[in-house]
Amino acid sequence: MAIKNDKNGANRCPNCGATDVTLNPSTGKLRCNFCRTVFDDTSANANGGVDSLTSDIVGDGATNIIPGEDLILTLKCPSCGAEVVINTEEVTSARCHWCRHVLSVNEKMPNGAVPDLVLPFKTEKSAAEAKIREFVNERQFFAHPKFKAEFKTDNISGVYLPYMIVDVNASASMAGEAEHLVRRYTVGSGNTRKTLYDADAYDVTRDFDLLIDDLTVEASSDKLNQDLKSNTNNVINAIMPFDTENCVSWNPAYLRGFSSEKRDTNIDALKPVVQTQASDVARYRVKESMTFYDRGARWTKEDVKIKGTSWKAAYLPVWLYSYYQEDKKLLHYVAVNARTGETMGSVPINKSKLMAFSVLLEIVGIIAGYAWIRICFSADSDNDAWILGLAGLTPGFIFYWLKMSKYRNMDKRHKHEADTKSDVKNMKKSDVFHEHRKGLSASRIKGQNDSEIRGVIARNGNEMMGEKMANYLGIDRMINTKPEDRPIGQKDGGKQK
Repeated sequence: MAIKNDKNGANRCPNCGATDVTLNPSTGKLRCNFCRTVFDDTSANANGGVDSLTSDIVGDGATNIIPGEDLILTLKCPSCGAEVVINTEEVTSARCHWCRHVLSVNEKMPNGAVPDLVLPFKTEKSAAEAKIREFVNERQFFAHPKFKAEFKTDNISGVYLPYMIVDVNASASMAGEAEHLVRRYTVGSGNTRKTLYDADAYDVTRDFDLLIDDLTVEASSDKLNQDLKSNTNNVINAIMPFDTENCVSWNPAYLRGFSSEKRDTNIDALKPVVQTQASDVARYRVKESMTFYDRGARWTKEDVKIKGTSWKAAYLPVWLYSYYQEDKKLLHYVAVNARTGETMGSVPINKSKLMAFSVLLEIVGIIAGYAWIRICFSADSDNDAWILGLAGLTPGFIFYWLKMSKYRNMDKRHKHEADTKSDVKNMKKSDVFHEHRKGLSASRIKGQNDSEIRGVIARNGNEMMGEKMANYLGIDRMINTKPEDRPIGQKDGGKQK
């Protein structure tokens, strides 16, 4: 059964018509407190229809916030006629003090108080507490002693955070150069030994239509600020994606027992973020047609034109634990996605203890590495075995980085380019052999940018330690080449004819 809305905007039980309904967080369903009927609300955010967008379509709840709009509203009870005054900065629903009828601000107001959609809580508080406790317990050894003494899970709160859900209909045009590895070999010996590469270079272009469904962006100026030096908001961003296709129309019954944060950011401020993230999605999706180029690509032209968008304001559910670290003036969060259970957080570190262990490990590594290098050179080795000794000079630094990454998770973020639903249509490809290159010293094409992510909201962007390290190590490189992905005319080990 689906919830009924009468002409006055009241949300009523489909069985008895009562407006006293509440949410069961464990099921995400509504229950009538009068007749005990349990029922679902119908989705108001079904997928599809993105390719028909030719302009900006803005939902009522996503319209611009009007500065100075009166936040004190008088609601007239449709049952008994009584008038009830509410402050929309604090609440968006109330109960008539005469007849107990539930009153709600279902008329969408252009002041950001009411969203278009809401995604109900599904994970119970006890389950969220367990996930947060498990997350913190795994980070006990180097945790700050004051944090360990004060940590409690009973003060977590369920909160609806404001987001914009955006559908994008775009066209993309990309042109550049890509390389395919033909031969890898070594020259020289001993200290002069080095690896070289031969590769075929191609001029490549890709033109296609890009349909993005439910790109989700923070709509709170506070959460948009992801300066890693002053806050840990990135961990809240990292618990996405949400199953936004299951969002329902705004219904204040879903907010009972939870707090909510009001949207304070307009569409014009978010359009640059959407444009950049749409370009990231395009760059990610075009790699599916580039697997032949195992040395990567350098795009010299990237043009993503947005033809139409659909904007809807939404409340999405999060279980949140927060801790303020006074000595660093830093607010730490541990957040749980109240739909999927995805958990991410930041735990204050006892840096003195971590540094002491790192220095000790570094000393041991230096001694072991030095001894190994001496053995290799005393044996007049002509291979690269001595290089392993150099690795012994860095364990302290690696240990420190790994622990910082585990406790603070500064590298974690929502992978919008991969997690957002998207579809590529009408792909047009051109791959023209350019030249054969010999004796290249780099394992990747010069100026490679086909894996760049530019829409990370954190100010440090790609400089976030984990992402920077991943790019350096080439973790996301394309190394698998299938024969069917090769340009027409290309034969094994040869050039295009």
